[in-house]
Amino acid sequence: MPKTIYVVDDEKNIRQIIRSYLEKEGYTVSEFENGEDALAGFNAAMPDMLVIDIMMPGMSGFELCNEVRKKANVPIIIVSARDEELDRILGIEMGADDYIPKPFSPREMVARVKAVFRRIDGMQGDKNANTYSCRDIKIFPIERRVVKVCGEVEEEINLTAMEYDFIFFMVSNKNRVFTRSQLLTNIWDYQYIGDTRAVDDLVKRIRKKLDAAATDFKIETVWGYGYKVTDPSEPAKE
Repeated sequence: MPKTIYVVDDEKNIRQIIRSYLEKEGYTVSEFENGEDALAGFNAAMPDMLVIDIMMPGMSGFELCNEVRKKANVPIIIVSARDEELDRILGIEMGADDYIPKPFSPREMVARVKAVFRRIDGMQGDKNANTYSCRDIKIFPIERRVVKVCGEVEEEINLTAMEYDFIFFMVSNKNRVFTRSQLLTNIWDYQYIGDTRAVDDLVKRIRKKLDAAATDFKIETVWGYGYKVTDPSEPAKE
């Protein structure tokens, strides 16, 4: 069954260009010219991904992203003519899976969409696997859920798609150190034009959620190199 993508942009020609290229790749695309209509469409039928412009009259792309994140972890790609660091950080903090500045190549847009879907599909884990554990957290790959375990009680940690994929990758590779560039390649599934700040922003956001859950699970910084997750119950990997 083809995946459904909502394209939200107040510029009709941009919506039509994105739609044309995505439909050629077999995706089902619905267009929305403002955030209010897109949110109504989202509430009526959840898509597999949203491609959202930031600057729109009425509800902005950031506001729409925030409303979507209150309800689901569906992948979001933000597109904007404002290629400023603050906007990129805000997009990441609000749970966007990617940020593409305008003007952009439609082929690059398609490649980014495919990369996000490939990452999500590829990180679901073995369908026959039960769970992955590290310290006091447990991962359910099929449901893409992470919970904190305290005795018989399981407390779900609410994560975005990108946050989940980061934790899943790190737990799948416990006791190994990864550079920021390696994490970009393995989790984002493409070269992020050398902007390793995206990794730091993502880790910062995940740490806030882990702290709020009071979990023993930690993402450790290896200064001058990258990040790792340690599990004292397992030997370090070469």
